[in-house]
Amino acid sequence: MNEAYLISDLCVQTVDNDKNVENVNDKNKKYFACDKCGKKVRQKGLLKNFLTHSTEKPYSCAVCNKGFSQNSDLNGNFRTHTQEKHFSCEICHKVFSKKCRLNVHFRTHTNEKPFSCDVCGKNFSEKSDLKRHYRIHTNEKPFSCELCHKNFSRKSVLNVHYRIHTNDKPYSCDVCHKDFSQKSHLNEHFRTHTHEKPFSCDICHKEFYRKSKLNLHLRTHTHEKPFSCILCNKVFSRKDQLNVHLRNHTNEKPFFCEVCGKNFSRKDELKVHYRIHTNEKPFSCDVCHKDFSRKSNLNMHFRIHTNEKPFSCDVCHKQFSRKDKVNMHLRSHTNEKPYSCDFCHKDFSNRSTLNVHYRIHTNEKPFSCDVCGKGFSVRGSLTWHSRIHTNEKPFSCDVCNKHFSQKGNLNKHFLTHTNEKLFSCEVCGKKYSQKDSLTVHLRTHTNEKNPKENAC
Repeated sequence: MNEAYLISDLCVQTVDNDKNVENVNDKNKKYFACDKCGKKVRQKGLLKNFLTHSTEKPYSCAVCNKGFSQNSDLNGNFRTHTQEKHFSCEICHKVFSKKCRLNVHFRTHTNEKPFSCDVCGKNFSEKSDLKRHYRIHTNEKPFSCELCHKNFSRKSVLNVHYRIHTNDKPYSCDVCHKDFSQKSHLNEHFRTHTHEKPFSCDICHKEFYRKSKLNLHLRTHTHEKPFSCILCNKVFSRKDQLNVHLRNHTNEKPFFCEVCGKNFSRKDELKVHYRIHTNEKPFSCDVCHKDFSRKSNLNMHFRIHTNEKPFSCDVCHKQFSRKDKVNMHLRSHTNEKPYSCDFCHKDFSNRSTLNVHYRIHTNEKPFSCDVCGKGFSVRGSLTWHSRIHTNEKPFSCDVCNKHFSQKGNLNKHFLTHTNEKLFSCEVCGKKYSQKDSLTVHLRTHTNEKNPKENAC
């Protein structure tokens, strides 16, 4: 059978002249076909592609010894060693070592995306990008870590992951010399020096260093919470918040202090805890220069200066500077006392008061005066006591300008001006401005003697 090689652009087959020539060569063009795969080409010189069907690689790079089946591929590889780039973009003048790379690059200017996903319809400028994208739908992860066996859909992501095991950080900041495992992380970090925030919220115009931070921020406007706990159905706007939350159910605490061995469910909690051992207080008040180990504590402290009280009681509308103080205050309305003493079973509305109460039983006095060495179970008592030595009286009466070392004493004194008598005898109804005066009066009904008289 007499055969000739016929083609139509890229697809090639060997055909019989007598039967098929009128079908593929209707315009009297001459075609050539690969006798291995049938791929059709218009130029006979392109038939060298048949070499890709064999393992023969007669062209070898003198630099890296890599073998190639075609001389053109060898030339392209050699340019990677010589940094030779013959092909230049007419628009932005970026240069490339291969013409095919230039062609792909040109699509960034034309926005041409000829490769489309059959599943979701998303378009791509490169076939390799489409191939990688398709793994999202197939959940294919062909690249596996040899150390921890974690799987990845892209080899580049695997290479970055390897640096977790090797602790390799090839990217360094020119300003502070901090090292990073990924170039993208270095670029993001560099913005902390330049204060560049290229990503802006369309709603409130808040600016961000990273696009991912902007995406998270947008959920504060949309109230989108796409991540849900499978155990309690609580929803979260961020996946990392869900992961941390899940540890409440599993009681997992993967972060532990190397000094005292205490475990934590969150890394940031460990970081803050560690400052107990180092006594590090990186947050300072601009007004009084008091230092704090946590930023949240500084924010709460600052309200002392601004007198800001953003939290309000729903029952009596009393305002507070801290939310936990509101919660404790609410128990004065509900009379809830969830904390109980193990020794005497006395109940308390908040844990801190219980902890102070415990010291009555243990006789613990952790706060000591630097001047006389006297110990106290409560820090506030030490503060009051210190004023005996300093003669400090920070509380002043607005009426007579008399000064007091304790606010409670000022409040008692103020009743002498208002003639207000808050304390009433349940037996005879007599009223007093001070509670200790009422206590003394009650002994007239009980016939109880004053303890000071018994001491005499």
